[in-house]
Amino acid sequence: MADTRDARPPTDEETAPLLQDVDHPNADSQPQRSSFASIMHEPLTPLTKVLLVVTLLFLLLSSTFIGLFAGAQHKLNTGHGGDSPATVTSTVYATATQTQTSTSTSTSTVSVPGPVPTGPPEDPACLSADCIILSSSILSSLDSSQDPCENFYDFANGGWLKEHPIPSDKGVYGNFEALAQQNRRVLQDILTSDAYVSPSTLTASYDEQLMKKLRGLYASCMNEGKLNELGTEPLAAVTNNIRKLLYGETTVVGDKAPHILEKKITGLTAAIAYLHTRGIGGLFETSIEGDVGADPNFMTLWFSQPELGLPSKEYYDEDSFVELYQEVLERLLITLSEEEEYIDAPELSATRSEEVVYQERLRVWPPWPWPPWGGDGDDDDHDGDDEPEPMDPEKAHKVAKNVIKFEKAIANASLDLDILYQDPIATYNPVPIDNLTEQLPQIDFPEYFAAFTPRNYPNTAILMSVTYPSSLSAILNETNAETLEGYLVTRAALALAPYLGYETEAWKAVRSLEERLKGLKKGAVGDRAEFCTTEVESALGFATGRYFVNETFAGDSKKKGTQIIKDIIETFKSSLRHLEWMDKESATAAAEKADAIRVKVGYPLSPDTENPASIALYYSRVEIDSETFLENILSSNANEEYLTWQKLGKQRDPETWEMYPSTVNAYFNPPANEIVFPAGILQPPFFSRTWPGYLSYGSFGQVAAHELTHAFDSAGRMYNQHGKLEQWWTNATSEGFKERQDCIVKQYSEYTIDDGKGGVIHVNGNLTSGENIGDTGLIQSYRAWKAQYESGLANGSEYLLPGLNFTREQLFFISFARGWARNIKTESAVARVRTDPHSPNQYRVDGTVYNIPEFAKAFGCSAKAKLNPPKEKRCLFW
Repeated sequence: MADTRDARPPTDEETAPLLQDVDHPNADSQPQRSSFASIMHEPLTPLTKVLLVVTLLFLLLSSTFIGLFAGAQHKLNTGHGGDSPATVTSTVYATATQTQTSTSTSTSTVSVPGPVPTGPPEDPACLSADCIILSSSILSSLDSSQDPCENFYDFANGGWLKEHPIPSDKGVYGNFEALAQQNRRVLQDILTSDAYVSPSTLTASYDEQLMKKLRGLYASCMNEGKLNELGTEPLAAVTNNIRKLLYGETTVVGDKAPHILEKKITGLTAAIAYLHTRGIGGLFETSIEGDVGADPNFMTLWFSQPELGLPSKEYYDEDSFVELYQEVLERLLITLSEEEEYIDAPELSATRSEEVVYQERLRVWPPWPWPPWGGDGDDDDHDGDDEPEPMDPEKAHKVAKNVIKFEKAIANASLDLDILYQDPIATYNPVPIDNLTEQLPQIDFPEYFAAFTPRNYPNTAILMSVTYPSSLSAILNETNAETLEGYLVTRAALALAPYLGYETEAWKAVRSLEERLKGLKKGAVGDRAEFCTTEVESALGFATGRYFVNETFAGDSKKKGTQIIKDIIETFKSSLRHLEWMDKESATAAAEKADAIRVKVGYPLSPDTENPASIALYYSRVEIDSETFLENILSSNANEEYLTWQKLGKQRDPETWEMYPSTVNAYFNPPANEIVFPAGILQPPFFSRTWPGYLSYGSFGQVAAHELTHAFDSAGRMYNQHGKLEQWWTNATSEGFKERQDCIVKQYSEYTIDDGKGGVIHVNGNLTSGENIGDTGLIQSYRAWKAQYESGLANGSEYLLPGLNFTREQLFFISFARGWARNIKTESAVARVRTDPHSPNQYRVDGTVYNIPEFAKAFGCSAKAKLNPPKEKRCLFW
């Protein structure tokens, strides 16, 4: 799940969901089956005939699935790597009557063949069509040739992985991606339908406004002919503005973004403000979040390092990637230089002689004098007598090479990601704004802030790295004009080229880099409609979210999802009293923090998903009047930056979200002390309001437990119940936690992935420690399920599925593992292991159950099994 530390700080019940949930019999009774004998004695009315046929079909399907599973079960019983099954000691586990919630149980043991799933309970199975389909989907995901006690991820997902190869245009495809794709199909239907009927005539005009913007943006993306006709011109207009601002040829930063006041500033400050106000990164990054050291709800300026052109600093030491990256930058520089020679020339020139001067100016890299922020005008490449140098391939090669050298210097000056993500103490460094200006004098920060038109100007900045501003200043002082210009231009090109037509040189150049980094098939392009739907969702996600929720989040979905979360919170609080490493004082404080966590499910109220007027106001500054897709995207980006900066100096709005309703993800925000679950993830295979409890708690329950546990992970534990950064555990408890954290760092650091070159890359246990600890929360979901098991059994919500020769306990863990099914290209896997604070999915499954004794008990694992280690090797947090 996502965590707001990973990225920059994405009711009335509705009816008739478009995505059909899996139904089950009435919760007040056990599933009822028809009596075949009684039917035979009734007159064969048309209705009786229909019912008879339906009954026969259900029986036939049931027997077929049971027969198929019997063969698979036979393979499982004899397929543990030897000629005959081993005899091991296994726990006798009685599913129908087990109610104990403690992790310490008294058990009896017998010698049985295994390890194999324990026998199915004798309760009658649900034989409805939906139950049969759900059972079939579980069976088809399994690989019974795998031993669950050795390779549980492969056992639970092998069938799914085999049947879902990675599309040629993607680097990864798993259940998260499949659900996101399914959600986008819902949005696509909304965007392409002829009309939308507002639920209320009072709000119809606002829904009409929103639909016009959504469909206008989608149409501008889908108009491939127009995009190819425009070519690189929309991008060249942006890069041309960057050049003019950098050299003082224009002073209007707010051009083509009407909601941003026109601020007349010059030089590097103007150029970087122009990029940042349009959501394009470079040099440094700013964000608005609570001041966690003083008042977590007082929104403050945070200053950090930027993203790089390549995924991580390691890539800058690999010749093959550097060579490709340099080639891509050269292609971008040349094509943009050629295009810019004709951009805006008539408008900028009052006479022909001025136009000639302007065109001449464009062919000189860099214009003179330099640097734009002042100085004596010295430059290594210009002594005042040099002739203008055109942007030819040789020049582009030189500039691209220097840009990469410049980026590598920034990478070396940046914090390592494990510190950036996992050490909130080291990354909290409040300083006066004057201090930031002194460290980085090349940027006029008051003028930079003015470009965002905040209502309150900051007098304090929180540095995530105390050394980065001064290091960046030193790098800038050693960088000549043409290199800095090339850097700014290519940052814009890399970010915006994907919004151009497929036939443009800029799009092809950036795509070639993406293909190499992600392992995509060369020349393979995905469905245009899917791409455009994704971009509309990204640009106007709260608007698309309103209609997504109307279509998919019906009935009591929100109520049932919230109940699972609350059950897990209560179970977590109960478990705190039994932790040997946590003293009573710290346990009491942890329970108070758990009680104080704000739970958000489904969709936000700011902007209000149920009120189109609220959403229309949120997007009122977004102009989608242009046929130019890139200009529409820039308008949306500028709106987001504007709204973000309006938060500065204010108290946090408790109803805001950092994800859209259709997002397949969830997050914990430490300063706000909140856990958030969009409607997008509250869909199968993660959630259905009609599923039996053991599936619901195994799938969505693990999502909820993961986010809750983030509040007490390696970084989250440093924030108190109010979101303030302080020491609120006793020293003894902190030491006990640190021992377990060291344990899990060591465990995951031993895991490896293939590097694609005949070697391996180790998982960064420090970088992933927070997420790995979050995954240990699965035990809380298991305990929460067991705590409600008897009542669930009584009301029919623990019904069995046909053909599944597994206990409910086993199906709980299978349901957990299925959510993490994912095929991934080697290149994408390498990029993720270097940059992602989440471990590879295989280890998120096997590494998690390794630390849960209840898993080994459920599957009767041998004491020698890989996933049943001795207690001293387990990292037991909870």
